[in-house]
Amino acid sequence: MASWVLSECGLKPLPHIFPRPRTGINPSKARFLHSKKSITDLKLPSVKCSGDFSRDRNWGLKVSAPLRVAPLEGEDEEERINGVNGIGNNKGVEEEEGSEFDPGAPPPFKLADIRAAIPKHCWVKDPWKSMSYVVRDVVVVFGLAAAAAYLNNWVVWPLYWAAQGTMFWALFVLGHDCGHGSFSNDHKLNSVVGHLLHSSILVPYHGWRISHRTHHQNHGHVENDESWHPLSEKIYRTLDSATRFLRFKIPFPLLAYPFYLWSRSPGKTGSHFDPNSDLFVPSERKDVITSTVCWTAMAALLVGLSFVMGPMQLLKLYGLPYWIFVMWLDLVTYLHHHGHEDKLPWYRGKEWSYLRGGLTTLDRDYGWFNNIHHDIGTHVIHHLFPQIPHYHLIEAVSIFSVDQPTVLNHL
Repeated sequence: MASWVLSECGLKPLPHIFPRPRTGINPSKARFLHSKKSITDLKLPSVKCSGDFSRDRNWGLKVSAPLRVAPLEGEDEEERINGVNGIGNNKGVEEEEGSEFDPGAPPPFKLADIRAAIPKHCWVKDPWKSMSYVVRDVVVVFGLAAAAAYLNNWVVWPLYWAAQGTMFWALFVLGHDCGHGSFSNDHKLNSVVGHLLHSSILVPYHGWRISHRTHHQNHGHVENDESWHPLSEKIYRTLDSATRFLRFKIPFPLLAYPFYLWSRSPGKTGSHFDPNSDLFVPSERKDVITSTVCWTAMAALLVGLSFVMGPMQLLKLYGLPYWIFVMWLDLVTYLHHHGHEDKLPWYRGKEWSYLRGGLTTLDRDYGWFNNIHHDIGTHVIHHLFPQIPHYHLIEAVSIFSVDQPTVLNHL
C-alpha cells in the first residue's frame, strides 16, 4: 500500500549533485564505471534550478550518493592508491568496466570539496530577510483563519484546513531554521522566534531542536539516527501487534509525530518534554524546561479559546489544520530519507561517516509548494550544511546541477 502511494504521488527524487574536486580532471579521459563513455560522450539533460524548481528534470537518477569515477587513462599505481583527485580511493570496491553503480560506495571526495564550491554569500544570514518570511507566513495564517471564520461555509472549510495546515508546516520550517541557527547569527533571536513559531503549533522548540541535531549528526546510522531509521529484527519482534500496525500501515505513520514527541521511536526511550530524558545532557535541562513550559502555555491557551469560541469552532480553526501539518511533516520527513524504487543505504560502525550519511538523503520537487514551505525539498545540501539559510539553498544546490557544461566545469 505504501509503495503504491509513493509511486502514484509523483514525488520522485531529484538528480545527483556533482561536487567540484580539488584538482582538475581531463574530461576526455575520465570515465564513469558503469559506462564505457567518457564524460564528454554522456548526453546529460540540461537542468535549471530556480526558486520553484524546474519541472523538466531527469527523474531517472534516484540516489543522492555520487557516481564513482574510474581510473584515468595512463594513471599509475601510486595515483590509484591516493585515490581520485587525491581524496582517497574506494577500497574493497570492484572497479571493473561495466560494473553497476553502487550507492553504498564511499564518495570520491570530501565534505570540504563541496563546501569550497558553494559561493561565500550563500552562508550569509540576513535576520531582516528571515523575519520577512515570518511576517509573510503569520499574516497568511491569520488571514486564512479570519476568512474561514467569516465565510463559515462547509464548502470553504475543507479548503481552509488544507491551506492552513500547509501554512502551519511553513511555520515549522522557519522554526526549524531557528533550531539550526540558519535564521540569524543571534542566538537569542533564534530562540525567541523559534519558541513563538514552534509553540504555536505544539512543538517543544528546544526538545525538538536537540533531537533534530542528533538526527543530522547521525543520519544514515542504523543505531544512532533519531527518526525514521530502520528497526532491527530484534526490536521489531518485541513490538506488540497494535504498535506494528500503527507504525507500518498507511495512513497511521502520517499521524505519528505528536506521539514521537512524547515517547520517541520504538527501541528508544525518553521524551522531548522531559529534561531528564536521555535525549539531553544536564546542561540542556533549563532549555528543555523552558520549551515544555511554552508548549504548556499554548495548550492552556487553546483550552481557554475552546471555552470562548466553542470546541467545535476551535477544532475547525486549529485542530484539523494541526493534523494536516502533522501529515505534511511525517510525509516530507519520510520522502527525504527513504528511497522508493532504489533503496538508500544505511550504515553502522566504521562504515558510517557524516558525509556518507548526509548523501543518503533525497531532494524532492514539490512543485508550487516549494516556495510556500521554504524550499525544504533541497534536502541533501541542507543535511550536509544546515547552517545555510533556506533562501540560499536553491543557489547553493544549483552549483551542482546536472547540465553538461556545469558537470564539465566542476570536474
